[in-house]
Amino acid sequence: MNDEWTPPAGSWASSAARRRNMQAIRSRDTKPEQRVRRLLHAQGLRYRVAAKPLAGLRRTADIVFRPVKVAVFIDGCYWHGCPEHYVPPKTNPGYWSEKVARNIARDRNTDQLLKEAGWKVLRFWEHEPSEDCAVRIAAEVEKRRARARGTGTT
Repeated sequence: MNDEWTPPAGSWASSAARRRNMQAIRSRDTKPEQRVRRLLHAQGLRYRVAAKPLAGLRRTADIVFRPVKVAVFIDGCYWHGCPEHYVPPKTNPGYWSEKVARNIARDRNTDQLLKEAGWKVLRFWEHEPSEDCAVRIAAEVEKRRARARGTGTT
C-alpha cells in the first residue's frame, strides 16, 4: 500500500495539508464581517446575513438591506485581489492567480447586475476599519430610507 497522499480526482490541492487549510477558510461570518455587523446592529439597523439580493442570481452579499436595496460585501484581500495587500502565491501560482482573476471578474459582474436592478453596492476590504465601514453603510441606508419616505434628496 502506498502511504503517499494523492489528491481526489479533479482536486486542485497540491498536498493534504494545503487541502485542509483551504477547506478551513470561511466564506461567511469572517471576523471583519462580524465586527461590521455588530456595529450596525448597535445602531439599531437590521439586515440579512449572507443573503441573495436578487432571487435569480446565484451570488450572496455579506449584508443585505432588502427594503432599501443596499448590498454590502466585505472582501478578503487575498481572494478578491486587494491592490494593497494581494501577494501572488508561490505554490501553484497559475491556478491561484486565475482563481483570483475570476473572483474579481465575478465581483464586477455582480456589481453591474445589482446596479442595473436598482441596488446600491458597497464594497469594503477586510483591512478597512470596521467603524468607517459601518458609518458609510448606515449613512447609505438612512439616505435611501429618507428617499423612500420622500423626505430626502437624491
